[in-house]
Amino acid sequence: MSDSKDRSGAESLVQTLVDSGVDVCFANPGTSEMHFVAALDSNPEMRCVLGLFEGIVTGAADGYARMAGKPAVTLTHLGPGLGNGLANLHNAKKARTPVVNVVGDHATFHRKYDAPLTSDVEGIAKPVSGWVKVSQSADDVAGDGAQAVQAAMAPPGQVATLILPADTAWNRTTAAATPLPAQAPKAFLQDNVQEVAAALRTGKPSVILMNGVITEARAAWADQIAQATGARIVMDTFVGRVQRGAGRAEVQRLPYFGEQAAELLAGTEHLILVSTQPPITFFAYPDKPNWLTPEGCELHTLVERDEDIDGALAALVDELGASDTPARTVALDIPALPKGELSPGTLGTTLAHYFPDDAIVVDEGGTCGAGATFATRTVAPHDWLMLTGGSIGYGLPCATGAAVACPDRRVICLQGDGGGMYTNQALWTQAREKLDVTNIILANQKYSILQIEFSRVGAHNPGPKAMSMLDLSNPELNWVSLADGMGVPAWRVRTVEEFAAALQESFATKGPTLIEAML
Repeated sequence: MSDSKDRSGAESLVQTLVDSGVDVCFANPGTSEMHFVAALDSNPEMRCVLGLFEGIVTGAADGYARMAGKPAVTLTHLGPGLGNGLANLHNAKKARTPVVNVVGDHATFHRKYDAPLTSDVEGIAKPVSGWVKVSQSADDVAGDGAQAVQAAMAPPGQVATLILPADTAWNRTTAAATPLPAQAPKAFLQDNVQEVAAALRTGKPSVILMNGVITEARAAWADQIAQATGARIVMDTFVGRVQRGAGRAEVQRLPYFGEQAAELLAGTEHLILVSTQPPITFFAYPDKPNWLTPEGCELHTLVERDEDIDGALAALVDELGASDTPARTVALDIPALPKGELSPGTLGTTLAHYFPDDAIVVDEGGTCGAGATFATRTVAPHDWLMLTGGSIGYGLPCATGAAVACPDRRVICLQGDGGGMYTNQALWTQAREKLDVTNIILANQKYSILQIEFSRVGAHNPGPKAMSMLDLSNPELNWVSLADGMGVPAWRVRTVEEFAAALQESFATKGPTLIEAML
């Protein structure tokens, strides 16, 4: 469509995004994006959040959309800028997060000269994007933007990348676009519901494996099914968001290590997939199984990723006659405050003791995070966001985006020290935006998971050179100094008592804080 208003292509795009409900832009722009920056400046309905590295921008967009249920837009500079943000776009892809990327490119008439920053932007975008398009003229930009939002929101959610050549941004246009309707999930198949119900009625050992957002309602339906059939309910090791805590049904998590996962699934005769795939190990290992479905186990699909998960679970509950069975929920149980040495276990228990209502936890705690995961099972209801794609450096940016999406909720970021060094610039954005984030750095001063994996892959016993590649103590990282340099108050703690005092002060403080927990 068109109207009589003359404006730049970039201005038409920003207005289309706002009209489509996308009103937050996480940005790290360059020269080719200056007209888009000018358009952001002239539109009061679009909030702009600056990240000092593209991995902050993309990770924040992931955290924002996981909590807001709608995409933010990212702004990055040509192929290299987009490339800097790929790791957290990979995590967003695996989390099924809706993200709209706007990537500036050289003007259409400049590409032929092979300038230093010329690259295959489409080729860089495709591995993490479900939808990619290059705007061809200023008249196309608004319509392309509406398509990008619709594509990002296509069930179950995906990354949509719009490449914006500089001249399509600065040229004038009277074109505009109305928002496109959101696509509903595909209908579930009633035949699948009946097949799964029949398998569950056999009474044979069964597991229902879930992915997608584990909402309070989905967990409750799953528990009703479990009570009616004796099936065990398990979620994948890493899912984008789980609503957990007191008053909610609990879903067991598939262990990370393949041997433990295989033990949990042993004896299963019916494995029912809910928006997921058959379980596999995170990596392949010499002489270890990587396919975790037990031999002889029958696989059944209740619902695919792009289908109606809620409808399928509710239909299965009805088919099994379990609608009137109340879901079993977790009772509120605040643990007593421990004393003495700070460890992953005592840190988790202390956090649970002081846990705020309706918090959001972003978990990139690595090997030190399990204590907090376990201890907070029975605290006040909260949301838990996980590292879905395994690409480290997600925690601090994701927490930043979640705090932008939910300014009235306390965000707690559990961040391993090694992973945190990938994207510590997020602290600066948290300070600039005055976000209520408690960053807990789990500082064991090493890549602990890699030390474990070194032996699991069958490599030789590590010598000094190999161990030095997994050690972070020479020189020692000092997160208090790093935080101070980016405007975030911080404390280093070594005991439960010191951690408890810092945690209370952090929760009472507006804006971001950081606690470096020496483990």
